[in-house]
Amino acid sequence: MSQLTASQANFAEIFDVSRETMSRLEAYAALLIKWNPKINLVAKSTIRDIWHRHMADSAQLWPLAPEGVKTWMDIGSGAGFPGLVIGAIAVEKAPDLRVTLVESDRRKSVFLQSAAREMGISVDVITQRIEKLEPKGADVLSARALSSLTQLLEFAEQHRNPAGICLFPKGTRVDSELTEASSCWHMACETFSSMTDPDAVILRIGEFKRV
Repeated sequence: MSQLTASQANFAEIFDVSRETMSRLEAYAALLIKWNPKINLVAKSTIRDIWHRHMADSAQLWPLAPEGVKTWMDIGSGAGFPGLVIGAIAVEKAPDLRVTLVESDRRKSVFLQSAAREMGISVDVITQRIEKLEPKGADVLSARALSSLTQLLEFAEQHRNPAGICLFPKGTRVDSELTEASSCWHMACETFSSMTDPDAVILRIGEFKRV
């Protein structure tokens, strides 16, 4: 692996990952930069700051997951954030974790499969709409920039293990989303400040049920 840039070294230190994990993530970043002009995986303006805007933004979900988690389902995976980052970290820190990425766009799904191969990680990539899947019973269900909290909880109701959790990064509209969702759902929700955006938070939701 080439010498780490300052942003990569900072990532490795903050998340305490090995050079092998960094090598996997470097391969992922290189492939994303190569594919992005063809299928618009992430906003072009964020490519320069990929380690902060995307890698770190995804990796910060890892310490919020319960110990001993066995299955992690990332829905609406798109470019693979956070699913592929979680998959790379899991190789080192939780090798028995099974990570599933769900993406209905076939071109993006092909990218996810190619990236996983390039990274040398084993993840399940499902090319289908979330609502059409058989229930998966995931211990952790994550989604980044996919839909409103109300809609995400509907997906989670179908695919999360009742004893598991949801991890949903949210931006400046989080208060209005929580207000809207509370009209439909009773939920046990914790809020964590984002490490990468002062205006963003991560919602960790345990038990929830329809009002």
